[in-house]
Amino acid sequence: MSTTDHIIAALDDALRTLLAKPHASRPSPQARLKRESAGTTDTLSAQDRALAASLMRVNHVGEVCAQALYSSQRLATSDPKLQRQFKHASQEETDHLAWTQERIDELGGHTSYLNPLWYAGAFALGYAVGKIGKDPMSLGFVVETEVQVERHLASHLNRLPPKDWASQAIVAQMQKDEIQHAQDAQKAGAQELPQALKTLMSLSAKVMTTVAHRI
Repeated sequence: MSTTDHIIAALDDALRTLLAKPHASRPSPQARLKRESAGTTDTLSAQDRALAASLMRVNHVGEVCAQALYSSQRLATSDPKLQRQFKHASQEETDHLAWTQERIDELGGHTSYLNPLWYAGAFALGYAVGKIGKDPMSLGFVVETEVQVERHLASHLNRLPPKDWASQAIVAQMQKDEIQHAQDAQKAGAQELPQALKTLMSLSAKVMTTVAHRI
C-alpha cells in the first residue's frame, strides 16, 4: 500500500469508530448468560444500572482510544509485519468496542459525547511515538498502555455491581485480550519506556476516565 492508501485507511478507521455501529467478530461474553437466563431482563436497581453504564462508558472510551492508537501506529510504521500485528489487535479491540456499546445500550446509558476528542488525542499521541521513537518505542507504548488498561479493568471488576454478571463477563474477556496484546508487543521487540512517559500516560488516562465517567 502507498502512503496515500495508508492515510485513507486511517481516515476510514476514524469514521468507522466514531460514526458507524461496530460489529464484533466474536460473540459477546454475555451471550452465554443470555441463553441461560432465557432472555430475561436485568434485575439491577436504577442506581446499579447507572453505575454500570458509567463504568462501561469509560471502558468504551478506552476502546475508542485503542482504535486510534493502533490506527496511528499502523500509519507510523513501515514494517508490514507490525502493520499486520497492529491490525489484528485492532480487530479484537473492535470486538470490545461493540460489546461495551451493546451493554451501554442495554443499561440505558450513552457513550461519551467527547469521543471525537478522545480519538484525536490518542491518534496524535500514537503517531508521534511511532515516528519519534520508531517501532521499538511504539511497541513499548503498546505494552505500557495495555498494562495500564488491564489494571483499570481489574478495578472495574471490583466496582461493578455484584449482580451485573453481563458487564463483568465482558470486562473479564477484555482484560484477557489486553494482557495478550501486551505480551505480543513484548515479543515483537518492545522497548521499555522512560518512567516520565509512563507517568504522563497514567495522568492522561486518569483525566480521561474521570471525565468520561460523567460525560
